[in-house]
Amino acid sequence: MTKDEIADMITNELANHLDDVDKEDLDPDISMRDLGVNSLDLIEVVQAVMRELDIKIPRSKLADIETINGLAEKFAEHVD
Repeated sequence: MTKDEIADMITNELANHLDDVDKEDLDPDISMRDLGVNSLDLIEVVQAVMRELDIKIPRSKLADIETINGLAEKFAEHVD
């Protein structure tokens, strides 16, 4: 699975969790906080995508990631 496909999965999950945001409004290079993503939303999205990808990454390795593309890159490193 490519980084872009993973970024699309993350974007879909975020759009499902954020009531007032459309998928088209989620720029993968902008900070997720600036997009209105709170820590609870992010945890739920990360867990859902990791489940779907069948990967496990310690939260400590995800703490500094701010963008959808950054998260997708980290996930892509762990996908077979």
